[in-house]
Amino acid sequence: DVQLVESGGGSVQAGGSLRLACALSTFTCRHNFMAWFRQAPGKEREGVAAISCFSGVTYYADSVKGRFTISRDNAKNTAYLQMNSLKYEDTATYYCGTGSVSSDSWYDGGRFDVWGQGTQVTVS
Repeated sequence: DVQLVESGGGSVQAGGSLRLACALSTFTCRHNFMAWFRQAPGKEREGVAAISCFSGVTYYADSVKGRFTISRDNAKNTAYLQMNSLKYEDTATYYCGTGSVSSDSWYDGGRFDVWGQGTQVTVS
């Protein structure tokens, strides 16, 4: 089974940057999409960014466009989320997921099959 392990979370001041990594236990294109989601206390899980495994096309939530960048390195079986100009409202637990989804539903966490354990991002 595919396993995902996130890393790179932490605490940062507003305006700062963090880079999250999501290591997969197997070849990244087993499922066609990888995505980052986040969930803050008392809020719904939110799709943040996604990347098509084969084409590399990326998708972003409006709230992070221009600030976050998703990428993947298939040779390392790893996906990344570069987060710049962080805001207080970006504080959440971030999860990476992988699944066979369509591009018009990349933000729907219910369609993803495998999840990591999550990594906390705190912006003060």
